[in-house]
Amino acid sequence: MEAATIALDSIDIFNPDSYARQGYPHREWALLRRHAPVYRYERPNVEPFWAVTRHADIVAISRQPRLYNNGLIPQVIPRESQITEAETIPFRTLLQMNPPEHGRYRGLTSPRFTPRAIRLLEGRMRAIAREVVDRAASRALDGVLEARQCDFVVDVAARLPLAAIGEMLGVPHEDWEPLLRWANEVIGAPDPEFRRGRRTSETVDQARLELFDYFARLAAERRRAPRGDLTSAIATARLDGDLLPVKEMLSYFFLLVVAGDETTRNATAGGLLAFIEHPEQWQRLRREPALMRSAVEEVLRWTSPLIQFRRVAAAESALRGQRICRGDVLALFYPSANRDEEVFADPDRFDIARQPNAHLAFGIGEHFCLGAHLARLELEAIFGQLVLRLEEVELAGPVQRLRSTFVGGIKHMPIRYRLKPAESA
Repeated sequence: MEAATIALDSIDIFNPDSYARQGYPHREWALLRRHAPVYRYERPNVEPFWAVTRHADIVAISRQPRLYNNGLIPQVIPRESQITEAETIPFRTLLQMNPPEHGRYRGLTSPRFTPRAIRLLEGRMRAIAREVVDRAASRALDGVLEARQCDFVVDVAARLPLAAIGEMLGVPHEDWEPLLRWANEVIGAPDPEFRRGRRTSETVDQARLELFDYFARLAAERRRAPRGDLTSAIATARLDGDLLPVKEMLSYFFLLVVAGDETTRNATAGGLLAFIEHPEQWQRLRREPALMRSAVEEVLRWTSPLIQFRRVAAAESALRGQRICRGDVLALFYPSANRDEEVFADPDRFDIARQPNAHLAFGIGEHFCLGAHLARLELEAIFGQLVLRLEEVELAGPVQRLRSTFVGGIKHMPIRYRLKPAESA
């Protein structure tokens, strides 16, 4: 069915089961961009909101944080998930903060995430990427591996961001696995695979409390004996001469753990899937490794791991002729913006040499992703290893996607592959 034949009143862009079964609703978003780029979405399963699907509008809204501010919950939540703002906000991350408070808290750690600071980690990130791929290449036969299978998400894509954020925070290696579990349970709470308890909110709350308990103890240790890690920096940070309030300090760790895992993991898995589906682009990258940086940007545009963030109108305004009332919720659909025909030539083509590439995978404005440069480095590192060593790859089973209207994640992706050992790459 072509986008033009879909009726506006029947489009479904907010059903977590549809995201799990089919992935992103690009046809529906294309229809909205063309005919209703600021669309009042009213359906039985979700509180009404304005769906914003054009690149220019998302940029404009993101650059007016006082007019369109962050609510208590950063994303629109389906009613069926049984999460309410009152239940879910005994914590405050950067995502719930507005200027000027947001800038003050962000500034506590932003020097550690600048391009210059992140490039100092390049050698370590490449070493971790090699270790991750080495584990997948442990059965060498005559210089090239026999064909074997793995779950690429679990065995490869999740490993590098877990190690990166674990090392930056100074979390002991034996404690890394709980970080991954907490991230899965917070982001994947609507998915039965990650749910604990009957309600989505029970899963989120349990994971949050366990994470808070762990970092409360680790922060107390770092205050007694600071190190050079990110946990020490946050635990000893001061605003107006005072240590951070406990709620805000622990919420900082919560955001770093959850956000530090999701973007890179899902872009890595979605990126390899894109290369499997577009083998000519994979062969080009192998022939022209100098395209790695532009390839990473195209992977980010193509996968757009974050589906939507919300903003709340602080005053009446107008967008594309629509009257936005004070208190109205707007959902900014980043994957739609990243296929906007007004910005990207041939947007439905995966092109690793795409220039320019003004994607919004990391957002824009006040809430531009703090870890964007780290995520880029991680993606360069893991795909750099795969380009050198991955001889053959194909899907070995169905791709299983996360049941979520917030993050476009791949839970499981079985692949069949051949890898060169590191010494012969």
